Amino acid sequence: MGALPEDSEFFWEKEPTPVLDTLETPAQLKKFSSKELKLLAEEIRSEILYIASRAGRPFKASVGVVELTLAIHYVFNAPVDRILWDVGEQTYAHKILTGRRSLIHSLKQKNDTSVFTSRLESEYDAFGAGHGSNSVSAGLGMAVARDLKGKKERIVTVISNWSTMAGQVYEGMSNAGYLDSNMVVILNDSRHSLHPNPDEGQKMTVSSLSSILSKIQSSKYFRRFREVAKGLTKRIGKGMYELAAKIDEYARGMLGPSGATLFEELGLYYIGPVDGNNIEDLICVLNEVASLDSTGPVLVHVITEEAIGNASGIDVEGQAVKQQVVHKTPGYISESSTAGLSRTYNDCFRFFDVGMAEQHAVTFAAGLSCGGFKPFCIIPSTFLQRAYDQVIQDVDLQRIPVRFAITDAGLVGSDGPVRCGAFDIAFMACLPNMIVMAPSDEDELVRMVATAAQINDRPVCFRFPRGAITLNTPLYSGVPLEIGKGRVLADGEDVALLGYGVMVQHCLKARALLAHLGVQVTVADARFCKPLDIELLRRLCVDHKFLITVEEGTVGGFGSHVAQFMALDGLLDGGIKWRPIVLPDSYIEGASPKEQLEMAGLTGHHIAATILNILGRARDALLLMR
Repeated sequence: MGALPEDSEFFWEKEPTPVLDTLETPAQLKKFSSKELKLLAEEIRSEILYIASRAGRPFKASVGVVELTLAIHYVFNAPVDRILWDVGEQTYAHKILTGRRSLIHSLKQKNDTSVFTSRLESEYDAFGAGHGSNSVSAGLGMAVARDLKGKKERIVTVISNWSTMAGQVYEGMSNAGYLDSNMVVILNDSRHSLHPNPDEGQKMTVSSLSSILSKIQSSKYFRRFREVAKGLTKRIGKGMYELAAKIDEYARGMLGPSGATLFEELGLYYIGPVDGNNIEDLICVLNEVASLDSTGPVLVHVITEEAIGNASGIDVEGQAVKQQVVHKTPGYISESSTAGLSRTYNDCFRFFDVGMAEQHAVTFAAGLSCGGFKPFCIIPSTFLQRAYDQVIQDVDLQRIPVRFAITDAGLVGSDGPVRCGAFDIAFMACLPNMIVMAPSDEDELVRMVATAAQINDRPVCFRFPRGAITLNTPLYSGVPLEIGKGRVLADGEDVALLGYGVMVQHCLKARALLAHLGVQVTVADARFCKPLDIELLRRLCVDHKFLITVEEGTVGGFGSHVAQFMALDGLLDGGIKWRPIVLPDSYIEGASPKEQLEMAGLTGHHIAATILNILGRARDALLLMR
């Protein structure tokens, strides 16, 4: 047991950064000596640790790539040379070096720097890094565009061992090998594993011999000699060329680490491993790689250590690290956890972690279901977007009972639009066989888990937001809901509010506000978007003059399904007037959850003001919003 202080109470002494204080642009790095670069690396690392202690965000990925970031900006000439990052969490040092040091101290605040790279934020961000796995494809597109224009800028993409779990990385590499455009792919290998095996022994290290071989592999003389040799064997004959290519492949495979030949087979020239925390070795290798203009795609395998520099031993991320892992990666469960009370919505599950492989995740869950199990496929809303084809073809079309637990639904605070789960209601509810529901609170979530477990003839999904909860109902005692049945939580005479998901709580807040102004409001919890509770809808339309649907999703979601039914049922032909409250048709930038709800117009005050305007009481609405 322990008490965690508020961010404003957390004290972390900021160390002086004299070298970093003199840096205004990354171009200045080219004048730094090796000693100054090493001092700068330590200062940036100290700066990141200080920022992490205040912002409460994951920092280890950025701590591990400080030297790599410095080496990239030392060798290449951004923003003319394009630098693309696959994972936003690795880019803190990049942001500090590119003029955003002051902004990065307020990562969790409104109107400040994005957690991820953004083309709209800085010319040094060549492409947006959010979900990962996209930098090789985007970088290849830029490389081909450069070649077609006859220009010479270099393209550098940085991927991680996390993003190599997703198929798009290999699709991009394969196409890069085929097109043979000149680009540099840097694999930042932090040596993390989803399922570490204690019997595997010590992880890969970069020996002196490996360092020497990497420098030889990257040298322009060796690579020119290799190209000349390939040209000579081609002239001798196809058989000799293929034999020489095999000898080259086997020799390099024997000298390199296991798996190195995979990149060679994809058509990338492999260099590595290189010590990612040795800035002199990094600069030496990258300088050689950058010196040749027409050698095709190159992959530089860099081994980094994320724990370097954190001598205090303090885990400033704390419990947030464990929660973030589930937000980032999808997985499955075959049974619910009953070990104690939960602290977050995600704590309700035990799962197989398959990493950033959402397409595989969905189809794997379908296979488990066909094998007689009851899989729950747990994927954050925005990551489910990448697996939508599999949701349609491998699950819904075949009526396979996969249960989708959609996490991080709705607004997600400082993670902004990249992780905002705005679209899942719309894209899941349009599928013919899908049951779509959302709990209004944590106790309803327990019941929906039980409901999903009982459905064996079709797929089902339920969404829930990010954030802490207090679980009052034991996980094993959830009572299944009747499919397609909502509930009335409070009766009134003037206006009916039909909320979906957590917006029901804001509807109740609006009701309480309006009660003091003499307005009587009915609040109903829809529970289901598909199938709709048509009896409840008809009753609300008959008993009220106004019906307002409220959801934390985009247009095309719950309110649209309600309007479709009301139109076809003739309910809109009578006296009922319907208004939807949804997320605005724009991306909402990172801010606190409270600020984001205000920006979206989804607070209890906004809902109450909407009702007052409908009733012709605009003055009261303005006074309420003051």
